[in-house]
Amino acid sequence: MNFHIITIFPEAFDSYLKESILGRAIESKHISVKFYNPRGFVKAPKNNYKPIDDKPYGGGPGMVMRAEPILKAVEKSISKIKNKKSKILIINFIPSAEKFTTSIAKNISKKYTDIILICGRYEGIDARVDKILRQAQDKSLKFERFSIGDYVLTGGELPAMVLLDSVSRQIPGVLGKFESLEEERVSSSEVYTRPEVLEHSFGFAHDKKINGKIKKYKVPKVLLSGNHKLIDEWKKNTK
Repeated sequence: MNFHIITIFPEAFDSYLKESILGRAIESKHISVKFYNPRGFVKAPKNNYKPIDDKPYGGGPGMVMRAEPILKAVEKSISKIKNKKSKILIINFIPSAEKFTTSIAKNISKKYTDIILICGRYEGIDARVDKILRQAQDKSLKFERFSIGDYVLTGGELPAMVLLDSVSRQIPGVLGKFESLEEERVSSSEVYTRPEVLEHSFGFAHDKKINGKIKKYKVPKVLLSGNHKLIDEWKKNTK
């Protein structure tokens, strides 16, 4: 899977992509991530400043990202996709759009080879970007809008990271030897690991001490039973 990210802040992804599962996935070439900065598609005036935003028509607060630099960045990313059999999905993030879910992530990982993620900023992106990309759809190119929740963020970089992470997990070979798809097995909001008995008194939580002794916190017996049927039933009841 190849991810193409349209953002004016590509450095925002650095630490997240270099660590843990995604870092290993990039190194092993199970996924690739490329960046396209819209500022690179703006002609610089004499002061060398490259504006990618402007005041909104009709008035209103803040600034709006201009359509042309975004569209040129998308076109550039498509031109870098050399495989004629590639299936491309372009995604823009809108708070009011369809909620992104694990089932959507699974579908994307199976249907597409290249994902182009548009990271908006300021008060949003000129609406003509969406209209033009919808019109450009064909058998090998699709356009979607998603939301990761009912709230407004400073930019589209965080939603892009969420989608990149979620879709990457569905790609065979990305999850390592000790990881597994949590959504594919019975899961619980409660998980435990060693030691079997934890003795502890958290500084200010005086009520955890009983008769002057530190309270013991034990792993639920069912998880130590080896009975997978009972364990799955326990997990279902603790969701």
